[in-house]
Amino acid sequence: QVQLVESGGGLVQPGGSLRLSCSVSGRIFSIDGLAWYRQAPGKQRELVSTITSGGIIYYVDSVKGRFTISRDNAKNMVYLQMNSLKAEDTAVYYCYAYGEWGRAWGQGTQVTVSS
Repeated sequence: QVQLVESGGGLVQPGGSLRLSCSVSGRIFSIDGLAWYRQAPGKQRELVSTITSGGIIYYVDSVKGRFTISRDNAKNMVYLQMNSLKAEDTAVYYCYAYGEWGRAWGQGTQVTVSS
């Protein structure tokens, strides 16, 4: 159906920036929305940001003003620009797609914010 592959994670110091990328393939035309989730050790997976096919964007309060989601339809990519990173942003970040066909997850990419 839809396949997602994340990249761009890594180790960054507090206050630093990272850009996560998600390559989207498969039945791209059937996607209603794309999102980024994250899961920190010992915590439940949480929604970070979404972008719908119509361009509606949502951010969880904890990342507003620091993170920016975007998509490049020509390249079949979705991005998460993360600025002013904090230790509490440390997590595995997952790309997510949904539509009438169901939903799909990427394999995740680790983001570690530490000095």
